[in-house]
Amino acid sequence: MQKFTKLTGVAAPLPLVNVDTDMIIPKQFLKTIRRSGLGKNLFDEMRYDAQGNEIPDFVLNKPAYRKAEILIAGENFGCGSSREHAPWALLDFGIRCVIAPSFADIFYNNCFKNGILPVTLPPEQVDLLMKEAEKGENARITVDLEAQEISTSEGEVFRFEIDPFRKHCLLEGLDDIGLTMKKVGAIEAFEARMAVERPWV
Repeated sequence: MQKFTKLTGVAAPLPLVNVDTDMIIPKQFLKTIRRSGLGKNLFDEMRYDAQGNEIPDFVLNKPAYRKAEILIAGENFGCGSSREHAPWALLDFGIRCVIAPSFADIFYNNCFKNGILPVTLPPEQVDLLMKEAEKGENARITVDLEAQEISTSEGEVFRFEIDPFRKHCLLEGLDDIGLTMKKVGAIEAFEARMAVERPWV
């Protein structure tokens, strides 16, 4: 998993509440178990019309936001089903951080497991960041995980809270497999001991 330390990039404003996982990646794209290739279908029903043509007014189709790495969203982002394809699609598009007043629990947890930083801020601070993001590609936002700070191009700084263990995992690029591999020595020692103490197992 890619480490997350400090990110400076374009933030795309998505001023919608209750954005569910089916809006993030519709159900017809859930057949794959690969984490790559889903970015083109991120927010598919909002990005494309029935003929597959881009809808120019959707934020990620606008030239200023095609390479956005940060998403500013409304409350209860990621609600709905528990599909892990939702963070996969965000990450494959290039989104490394989502900032919102609140998140659905399962989506929030899945973000950390896939190298995405979900940041919860008070609604009034999210509104300020939303207005900043609406300025386009010249208004770049910096997310510093180590310092737990978000800063705007105007010099405004917002602090955020994060669980220390989850922060450690993102900083070190450790998903569940990575965490397990850190314990390889202890696992091998345990297996060797069990082979002696319980050879019948």
